[in-house]
Amino acid sequence: MPKHILEMRKITKTFPGVKALSAVELSVIDGEIHGICGENGAGKSTLMKVLSGVYPHGTYEGDIVYDGEVQQFHSIPDSERQGIVIIHQELALIPYLSVAENIFLGNERRGKNGMIDWNLTNHEAAKLLEQVGLHENPLTPVNQLGVGKQQLIEIAKALSKDVRLLILDEPTAALNDDDSEHLLELLRSLKARGITSIMISHKLNEIEEICDRTTIIRDGHSIETIDIAEGGGNQDRIIRGMVGRDLTNRYPKREHVVGDEVFRVEDWTVYHPTQPGRVVVDNATFSVRKGEVIGIAGVMGAGRTELAMSIFGRSYGRDITGRTYLHGEEIRIRDVSEAISHGLAYATEDRKRYGLNLIEDVRRNISAAALFKLAKRGWVDGNKEIKVAEEYRASMNIKTPSVMQTVGNLSGGNQQKVVLSKWIYSDAEVLILDEPTRGIDVGAKYEIYTIINRLVAAGKAVIIISSELPELLGTCDRIYTLAFGVVTGELPVAEATQEKLMTLMTQEKASTTTMDKEARA
Repeated sequence: MPKHILEMRKITKTFPGVKALSAVELSVIDGEIHGICGENGAGKSTLMKVLSGVYPHGTYEGDIVYDGEVQQFHSIPDSERQGIVIIHQELALIPYLSVAENIFLGNERRGKNGMIDWNLTNHEAAKLLEQVGLHENPLTPVNQLGVGKQQLIEIAKALSKDVRLLILDEPTAALNDDDSEHLLELLRSLKARGITSIMISHKLNEIEEICDRTTIIRDGHSIETIDIAEGGGNQDRIIRGMVGRDLTNRYPKREHVVGDEVFRVEDWTVYHPTQPGRVVVDNATFSVRKGEVIGIAGVMGAGRTELAMSIFGRSYGRDITGRTYLHGEEIRIRDVSEAISHGLAYATEDRKRYGLNLIEDVRRNISAAALFKLAKRGWVDGNKEIKVAEEYRASMNIKTPSVMQTVGNLSGGNQQKVVLSKWIYSDAEVLILDEPTRGIDVGAKYEIYTIINRLVAAGKAVIIISSELPELLGTCDRIYTLAFGVVTGELPVAEATQEKLMTLMTQEKASTTTMDKEARA
């Protein structure tokens, strides 16, 4: 009979007005990789915060049995002393400190005199970096490294604490395919060393690939645990447990009724804002028509977000050249206000940092981009603002007890619906959606795709930037590919495959015409 390193028994956690967890059961076998799946707001992260001491003993009901003994963790250091380490979705690194300083922050290596031994610190940091497959100088400031490398530093930090049970909350949400695969391979190597892992993820292909078992949580209840290693479950099986029904098609069907060209960008060139002479977007040209969804595909660093932000009121870059056309007429967009007034909207990939005011309520976030529509003699009509927010709450199916609820308290999927509501209310004709489903579950993704379909059915033009090629293939009419800042191809979705798109996405400085011919051959 397998030994259980962890059992969580009848865990119940209540916040004011909300029962986040209701008698949840979780058992983890020593040495396994255990997945936790569920929709946004299901209670996954809350359960792990209970386990790790973020929510201390006494603030929840139920028992945590770890290594055969009932535990009472009153803080994160309490759980870490038992070898339980959690890596949150929002990385907790100090950007201006070095890699070594971050790894041993709060766990400093001291010499005989009580002072920090920097030689020992840097030497041990180098050994930990080697264990996670990261070949960086320990003295390098963390802000000089990409998100994928920062995630590995978090794991190195966990290893420095003699971790036995590693908890990862959405570890690959912000990573590209290569970095994601490297991280999954690292988890396999940690398993071989006897380290147990719990992984929360919305990427069901990764859960299916790497986990031995997965527990499904829905609406604060533990539904079931599926034995994946023994062939007991696949992605469809997991989805059925998560949403309580079958999703026969992950991409809702729509009628493709495409009209005249709405927006066009020609010869768009953008230079890096702080590195003179570095071209980030090079002579890009693309267009989108009424009732059409186009996709922009590219590997991380290809210039997708930089292209979108520079178009949206020159929010990124310097020495920007090129032309933009709306309904065939050239327009000048010198700032964000002009972009909005011309009917452009940009839903950023980082909704928490740039897309929302997290300490404000739903009502004020929805009205933020179009307050002029609510103004009366220079004052915002509060009653009308509430009415508008309530209408979007209903039409967008935003799950919140009130439009006066603070946005920061909503799940990721509902936050994204608030972002979309804000831009739809601004009467945008062209919506640029940058990673619109990042970090949200399959059920919420389906709802977002349905909203996109409603937008194009109403005659809007939509541009989707996504790192997930199946998402682009499932939602778009045409797909442009970007590599090293250059548009390398354009394919109708009927002719596109992941292989063709990846070929285009990795072509350096190739001409669009040549690549189109090769892709269609």
